[in-house]
Amino acid sequence: MISQTTPKVKKRTVKGFSIDIPFVLVLICLLVFGLMMVYSTDLDASLRMKQEPGYIFQRQVMWVALGLALMIFLAFFDYHNFEKLVVPFAALVVILLFVVLVRNEVQFNSSRALFNGSVQPAELAKVAVILYLSVWLSKRNDEQLADFKSGLISLLVILAVVAALIFFQPDISASITILALGIIMFFLGGGSWKQILLLIGIGGVTGLLAIQFYTTGRVRVAEYLQGLQDPTLGSYHIRRTFESVIKGGIFGVGLGNANTKFTGLPLPHTDSIFAVLAEETGLFGSFILIGLYILLIWRGYKIAQKAPDRLGSLMAFGLTGWIVIEALLNIAVIVGLFPFAGNSLPFISAGGSSMVTNLAAIGIIMNIARQGEGLKIQERSQASATVDLRRRDWRRSVSGADRFGKAG
Repeated sequence: MISQTTPKVKKRTVKGFSIDIPFVLVLICLLVFGLMMVYSTDLDASLRMKQEPGYIFQRQVMWVALGLALMIFLAFFDYHNFEKLVVPFAALVVILLFVVLVRNEVQFNSSRALFNGSVQPAELAKVAVILYLSVWLSKRNDEQLADFKSGLISLLVILAVVAALIFFQPDISASITILALGIIMFFLGGGSWKQILLLIGIGGVTGLLAIQFYTTGRVRVAEYLQGLQDPTLGSYHIRRTFESVIKGGIFGVGLGNANTKFTGLPLPHTDSIFAVLAEETGLFGSFILIGLYILLIWRGYKIAQKAPDRLGSLMAFGLTGWIVIEALLNIAVIVGLFPFAGNSLPFISAGGSSMVTNLAAIGIIMNIARQGEGLKIQERSQASATVDLRRRDWRRSVSGADRFGKAG
């Protein structure tokens, strides 16, 4: 597990501009992939929205530009500042989730967004939960986490409030994602296996009850189970995505040449964009995209390992894990391995909230990488420094290894 307390760190200034080049290259490739696919799906999607051709692509370029600006800012914004900002940020997100329910702007049979669909607070909630739990867990030691009231109960209260507000939008997939992120963060933070298994059990039972309560959830699960037995009995959405994947074959039909996006494939520019990608680039392009996500989580794990402190480790792996979980869920839905969830494909799907929050997360990870690299350079320059002195400054000296594989 990650060492159990955050030390009082003597602040050191990170000079120069150091970046994790493989991490940035993977991001660039994902953004290029995404803009390419949004452009390919733009014509039909824009016309369905009664807009001029190019409308969705132009908006996506705007969201990418805004997200990159925020990413660059956060890359230079010391992540330790979130220790003071995370509570007001979480409070703001909870308020926005309440406003969504009160305003009730219904789109696609749910009320999830504000300002005519431009802002989805549920996306902000995922980042807020990761940042809040990173700070919360970094301030607790083994004894506090092992205590049922201050450990598991406190965590459940935090997650339950956010997940419940999202569930009643309704957005089951996002609420389940919030619970999953909580379990992952608790594991990374050093929670005991008994508590983690109990948390998984509570989350599983809650999820089943939620699906039973929510009619659409029951229908989606039933269609998913039917589709496993016979693909022709699956939902219309899944049958059309299967059609796209099969048409794509090994190398695809060529960029812009997919026809299912014109013949009724639901949401080809958002939820189903991976199906269009599979049709136009085939298994070859699909595996390249999956490989990029694998590289992303690998670099995120490396950055978490090299982070200056436990807070940075939790943030880096939590944010990277969230992005990749969203990607795997979206892809799993498209190929029929998971019930329809309605989540976007990070950096690929059209949408402002998803793009901006994903790039903001990347900016925070880049800042952690910069500080980790800066610490490494400073330690190399201090020939007289010993391992004990470095640990005294930056990490609590405890026995045992954390869940990133480094000593406490």
